[in-house]
Amino acid sequence: MVTNADVLRYLNSMDFPAEKQDIVREAERAGAPPEVLKALRAMPPVDYHNTNEVARSAATARAPEVTPADLAAKTRNRAHQRVARHLRGI
Repeated sequence: MVTNADVLRYLNSMDFPAEKQDIVREAERAGAPPEVLKALRAMPPVDYHNTNEVARSAATARAPEVTPADLAAKTRNRAHQRVARHLRGI
């Protein structure tokens, strides 16, 4: 899947604010591969004010969701837990 860095690589010369169609056109002009163009075409049709907004709206790979089991395992792992100074036994 396409990442945010892949998408933004083809928008270096883009002037903002810009509409979705202008962003897709600029990526096509810059030689973006079909996967990047697909991610940009999946964005909502609004005006974008900067590359951060484009990165948040483009259909790119996202970090995996944290499951309750992952949180429980992290809680059980006492190696990296820290105790506030006022709670330590002195």
